[in-house]
Amino acid sequence: MKQARFRYFGEAQRDDWALIDARFRDYLSDTPRRVLAHLHNLAGDHHGYPVDRYEHCLQTATRALRDGADEEMVVCALLHDIGDDLTPANHAEVAAAILEPFVDPLNAWMIRHHELFQGYHYRHFFGQDPHAREQYRDHPAYERTVRFCDHWDQASFDPEYDTLPLEHFVPMVERILGRVPHGGLPEPLPDGAMP
Repeated sequence: MKQARFRYFGEAQRDDWALIDARFRDYLSDTPRRVLAHLHNLAGDHHGYPVDRYEHCLQTATRALRDGADEEMVVCALLHDIGDDLTPANHAEVAAAILEPFVDPLNAWMIRHHELFQGYHYRHFFGQDPHAREQYRDHPAYERTVRFCDHWDQASFDPEYDTLPLEHFVPMVERILGRVPHGGLPEPLPDGAMP
C-alpha cells in the first residue's frame, strides 16, 4: 500500500497530503464500526452492578427509544458509558469526546456531565452532595441531562428488562457517526493553487 515518503512535515509535498487525506477520509467513514466494536468491550464487565456495562448501555438506549427520544439522543444513550473500558475515572469525558464531532453541542454537554447529574441518586452514600448538579440549573442542557439521567440512565440496571439487541441500534449509530464532523473537513487545494 502506498505511503507518504516524508520524514518530517517540512519535507511533505501536495501528493503526500492528498494520499493522507484520502486515507483519513476512509478511516473516518469506518468510525461507526470501530466504536461499536469498542462498545462490545463492556460485555462481562459488571463493576458490581446487576447487569454488565454493555447491557446497561443497550438498556439505556432502549428506554430512550421507547420513551420517544430522537435518534441522536438514542445513540448518545447507547454510547454514554463507552469510556468505562478505558478510563472509568473520566468515562463521561471520553464518551463526550467520541460523540462531540457528530452531535448537537447540548447533547455532548449532557454526556460530559451525566456522571455528576447521575450522582443525584447515590452521592449521599459517599458523603457527597447529591444536589451538585444544581450548579448547572441555568445551563441550556440542564433539563435534558436531568431527563437522561433520571428517566433512562439510572433506571437501566434491570436484569429482567426487555432490552433491544445491538443490531437494532447499528443503523442509527451509522447515521449519526457517519455525519460530516461539525465544521466540516478541509479540502485539499487543487494542483497549482496556493493559499
